[in-house]
Amino acid sequence: MRPSRLDPLFAPATALDGVGAKIADLLARIVPADLAGRDVRVGDLLFVLPHSLIDRRNRPGIAAAPEGAIVTLDLRVDRHQPSPRGRSNVPYRVFAHDETGEIALTFFHAKQNWLERALPVGENVVVSGRMEWFNGRPSMVHPDHIVNATEAASLPLVEAVYPLTAGLSPRVLRRSLEQALANVPDLPEWLDEALMRRHSFPAFGSALARLHHPAGPEDVDLDNPARRRLAYDELLANQLSLALVRARIRRLSGRPLSGDGQLVEAIRAALPYTLTGSQQQAFAEIADDLARPERMLRLLQGDVGSGKTVVGLLAMARASEAGGQSVLMAPTEILARQHFATIAPLARKAGIETAILTGREKGRERREILAGIEDGATGIVVGTHALFQDEVRYKELVLAIIDEQHRFGVHQRLALTSKGVAPDMLVMTATPIPRTLVLTAFGDMDVSRLTDKPAGRRPVVTVTLPTERLADLLDRIASALAEGQKVYWICPLVEESEEAGLMSAEERHSLLAPRFGDTVGLVHGRMKGADKNEAMRAFKSGETRLLVATTVIEVGVDVPDATIMVIEHAERFGLAQLHQLRGRVGRGDKPSTCVLLYKGPLGETATKRLSVMRDTEDGFVIAEEDLKLRGEGELLGTRQSGTPGFQVARIEAHADLLETARSDARLVLEQDPELTSPRGEALRLLLYIFGRDAAIRLLRSG
Repeated sequence: MRPSRLDPLFAPATALDGVGAKIADLLARIVPADLAGRDVRVGDLLFVLPHSLIDRRNRPGIAAAPEGAIVTLDLRVDRHQPSPRGRSNVPYRVFAHDETGEIALTFFHAKQNWLERALPVGENVVVSGRMEWFNGRPSMVHPDHIVNATEAASLPLVEAVYPLTAGLSPRVLRRSLEQALANVPDLPEWLDEALMRRHSFPAFGSALARLHHPAGPEDVDLDNPARRRLAYDELLANQLSLALVRARIRRLSGRPLSGDGQLVEAIRAALPYTLTGSQQQAFAEIADDLARPERMLRLLQGDVGSGKTVVGLLAMARASEAGGQSVLMAPTEILARQHFATIAPLARKAGIETAILTGREKGRERREILAGIEDGATGIVVGTHALFQDEVRYKELVLAIIDEQHRFGVHQRLALTSKGVAPDMLVMTATPIPRTLVLTAFGDMDVSRLTDKPAGRRPVVTVTLPTERLADLLDRIASALAEGQKVYWICPLVEESEEAGLMSAEERHSLLAPRFGDTVGLVHGRMKGADKNEAMRAFKSGETRLLVATTVIEVGVDVPDATIMVIEHAERFGLAQLHQLRGRVGRGDKPSTCVLLYKGPLGETATKRLSVMRDTEDGFVIAEEDLKLRGEGELLGTRQSGTPGFQVARIEAHADLLETARSDARLVLEQDPELTSPRGEALRLLLYIFGRDAAIRLLRSG
């Protein structure tokens, strides 16, 4: 049960004065994205934080007020000049003065009786807004604030600026936020006293008040102690929930998986190459985990083409030696079929029966596959999320490998577990994730990294090219195709859109086809699965040799004889995505090239991004640079990051707090695994406040 003292924060936003269903819908658009899908609560508004300030303390007088500056003026009202009757396009002007000069306060579509009440002739008033000068005459259009001189103290001199959405005025948002702040109950302190002293952290309520009522620009800075306090709270809630999930998953009956090594050796012998040092190290770590009675939870990170699938296959062979079944789940059918094509022949040589299960297997074929899984004849099953549907029953599933599933988070892992299946789990990703992000997204996992390139892989030469040199590029591609090479051409969009000047895959295909004829193929995400597979098959077999595509080919498509990758509008892609795409070439023994085709002029971030791509092929270096350039919110492509949607914490600014939060969470659970001590009870409140209450349900006592 949620503690009743938190009820004011969990009330719907519509419980606030002046917030009906319509305003609540607008507020929903500015709360963090991970809260979408449920009604906005009062507590959600606390973390809609200001991003900048308006400083109204500048009172220079009319004559000294600079163009475009926000100023506050002490004025005496002289006269009103209403719009001429029937000419509402002419503004209403109110003339006023101070000792330095005269100003026109200008209003469009104004209500005369309201203005006469707000700015009575002969009265002293205080107005604040942006200065404009026309032909040497000062003006202020629609002042932000107008108060009588007797009420000057009520004017906010430093005003927080919040994210807004169409239809939501700053005044309505401010009123809602003030009520939300007033609803914050008196809460016990959940942070360690020594830690608070070391970081000069204020109390939780004081931190919120300071951020929403800033006294100066330093109060909205990410490094401000109040902001860092709330960021630490959020990171601690994240690390604590991950640690609770881990403790629960570890408690579930794992079983030691060990074997005589025969199947593993048979697969090693069947490989046409020897394993790299880091492949051997990763498999040793996995085999060590499998041999323990606790369940394995490991993340295998390896750059594109570093040989993760083979390490996964060796782990599945070890599971077969122990008499159990394994699954390998991929996010797309294309990728699942490709894994199957790699794994099945090698497994067959070791005598392990494999099957593939996606949405495409139907009728009798599907029934036979399901029967083989249920009676245990099939040792390895490769597929999509179809692997975990109700109709699929395993005789003894002991190992689940999840590939490229950034979004495969804590909750999905729990869903697998609650199915009554408690397999060891290995999550594989080709997206190099910086250590800080591994902690936030996969904080509950051990990590193995594949850092060597497989033997025979050649470096990819990366060049940047402005679109003005497109003709040269087409000539180069013509000669490459004449030599029998294969080329990818990536576009950011499927079809023409509102976004001016962006080349779509369909449009580029129609422009290349007249010159290169039937050798040009097309694949994009809106095509049916069978059409996509056919387009990829034709490219692999060489029926087409120039494939125009969207980023649908980013993950896992393997065509070893493709040697040129053209990425059009490269300036529009994130670093991690550019790196993934580049990894589609250089997979064979021929020299390969990646051409980053850009449309100038480039902004500072795009310039830096393209130069990082030119300078390095190291995915981990690229991931760290991407974190610096973009922050964690969109690190792995367009907001497909595996990081939880943080509301307050920004990994690029608060990474130093993350390690502390991780150690703190571990220590707390070692000393108080059920969170029943006074600090533990307070930490339960923290988990509720930051929406990590699913973790509380895992505590046996509550």
